[in-house]
Amino acid sequence: MFRALSAFLRPRRSALTVHDTSSVNFRTWPTDIDMFGHMNNGVYFSILDHGRTDLLLRSGLWQALKKADVYPVVATETMTFRKSLLPWQRFSVETRVGGYDAKAVYIEHRVISKGEIYAQALVRSRFLRKAGGTVSIAEMGELTGVDITQSVPEKATRWAEDFALPSTREAAVSDWV
Repeated sequence: MFRALSAFLRPRRSALTVHDTSSVNFRTWPTDIDMFGHMNNGVYFSILDHGRTDLLLRSGLWQALKKADVYPVVATETMTFRKSLLPWQRFSVETRVGGYDAKAVYIEHRVISKGEIYAQALVRSRFLRKAGGTVSIAEMGELTGVDITQSVPEKATRWAEDFALPSTREAAVSDWV
């Protein structure tokens, strides 16, 4: 909760465009550590939320989404770990838009410490209306004025297709076949 509030309470930082790279500094706290003495893998995903929030706030997109009664949700995410973050270690999260398809925006994250990549993630995010329903990326471009023509790398498209689940309007029976 402290990290979530700090995103909104941070001193005013320089403005970005939605296609710039955001960088947010952190430290690994004792509450982030698992029984093996390094940052718990689940904590990384929570911290990545702050990277996306920083990019939304600094680019002005947060206000545009609020005005349109639209909010982002994570549809798919994956992370690759390279090195462990230890207690009290300083690190940063770099966040940038990787491209768009008809339904989603792809966000790339890097967890960096001492100039070195410790982990990287790919997140596919959709947009929902508070009143219900989804918002296409074309409509998001119209609502926000963002250029949504940057295509998604082929490997990211394959990843999204390989891990897609059926629509919420369809059955998704767990049968472990």
